[in-house]
Amino acid sequence: WRGGGCGRRGGWGGRRRRGWSEAPAFAAEQRATLVNVKLKWVKDRALDGAVSRERDLRAAHHLLDVVSARPGHRVSRPELLADSSVRRAFGGVDGVDAFLARYHTLFALRRGGGVSLTDAALDLRRREVDCLVESEPDLVSRLRRLLMLTLPRSLPLHTVDLLRWDLGLPRDYRASILRRYPDHFALDQPEGDERVWLRLLWWDDGLAVSELEKSTAGGGGGDTTCLPFPVSFTKGFGLRSKCINWLREWQALPYTSPYADPSGLDRRTDVSEKRNVGVFHELLHLTVAKRTERRNVSNMRKLLGMPQKFTKVFERHPGIFYLSRVLGTQTVVLREAYGGGSLLLAKHAHPLATIREEYSAVMRAALPPRRRRRSRESDSCSEQDEECVGGEEFELTE
Repeated sequence: WRGGGCGRRGGWGGRRRRGWSEAPAFAAEQRATLVNVKLKWVKDRALDGAVSRERDLRAAHHLLDVVSARPGHRVSRPELLADSSVRRAFGGVDGVDAFLARYHTLFALRRGGGVSLTDAALDLRRREVDCLVESEPDLVSRLRRLLMLTLPRSLPLHTVDLLRWDLGLPRDYRASILRRYPDHFALDQPEGDERVWLRLLWWDDGLAVSELEKSTAGGGGGDTTCLPFPVSFTKGFGLRSKCINWLREWQALPYTSPYADPSGLDRRTDVSEKRNVGVFHELLHLTVAKRTERRNVSNMRKLLGMPQKFTKVFERHPGIFYLSRVLGTQTVVLREAYGGGSLLLAKHAHPLATIREEYSAVMRAALPPRRRRRSRESDSCSEQDEECVGGEEFELTE
């Protein structure tokens, strides 16, 4: 852990790169004083519950896409099993059959082996399609901002595919959204590179304002040079005074916009680390549920201008990010978006997130009573249970 403060030495140097927002008008003392502070990981049952509610949801949504694309929203079993993406997603024929039988509230098995959608699934599907149409300008804006976070203003399509669900992009976004907005996006395959890249065609200064800067402006604040991040901890965290002092110093450091050119920052300093935190803070704000799997961003180090082991910021700043370890993976959750509970706060709830919650509820209704009860218990937490309460606000500014 490192400490630091605002001063004169260091800061932004070098020329401004075209296509980047202006660097903040400050000169920062970039100290690298090592402070021996360790912040432990504490289980947050509320946020674990938020992640757990999506158990099997992506797989179910994949099947919904396949079935609803067929005439009459119905597909024969041989046709369904002939889809290689379905077989891969479920580990073979037996996995598909077991899944369809388990979630009978979404999928109806017809005589003769046909598979169709239930009335509840059809209703949610129609609402989801309408939501995608209505929110398309927002989806396009968030995709543009994601590309603006990267140094080359482009990402491999494979990386975009990994983030597709989190961004709320439809499965056919390449054929739909990318083709409808040729003034914003282009597909390139650089010489010597087997990958196809999604490139942003032009920079928009109007989009280069972070969510943290917007929230400060909305609160009447005008100074964005040393913005603090919203911080909260799971009750029972047991923060020591040494940690509190360090966090206050760190919060008072200069804030670098994630859309600003970071080339003048010394990566060994606290100011640079705060910039790294700001990039992921912004990236998570671009997602529908304000969370993503850690592995989804693990290959973006150079593209985001990050140091080695850059995802360690999730563990170093547990008051900003929560690393959930449920469902056999690590999911990074933006704490402030949940306000200490397991549901997104209203101001952060994207319409797609609301529909996904309803999909999850329909799926839970198919579970046996015992499993359904356990699922409800993991979703709703008592405020009397210290391990269960998601977050406790903790003021880290003077």
